[in-house]
Amino acid sequence: MAWLYLFIAGLLEIGWAYSMKRSEGFTLLTPTVITIIAMIASFALLSVSMKTLPLGTAYTVWTGIGAVGAFVVGITVLGEAATPMRLLAGGLIVSGILLMKLSSTS
Repeated sequence: MAWLYLFIAGLLEIGWAYSMKRSEGFTLLTPTVITIIAMIASFALLSVSMKTLPLGTAYTVWTGIGAVGAFVVGITVLGEAATPMRLLAGGLIVSGILLMKLSSTS
């Protein structure tokens, strides 16, 4: 169950990063509210997952999901560049997340 909570927390991190970008520096109400709610929910689920998972594993996987997800949203939704170097970097982050998951005993 901890891995499921952690995965959902990572998805919420992607959501709050995107809504923060859309908030235009917290000047637009709806994206600002979505950002705050998603942040709180993401941190809460991360906290619950850390009851079982090691700190280093949980935090690394959470940030990795958020980083790669925000990277993908940036490319697919916001039209950011998908250069070979950026794609390689994203792939290396995914590799690190998988290695953390495989190395975890929980």
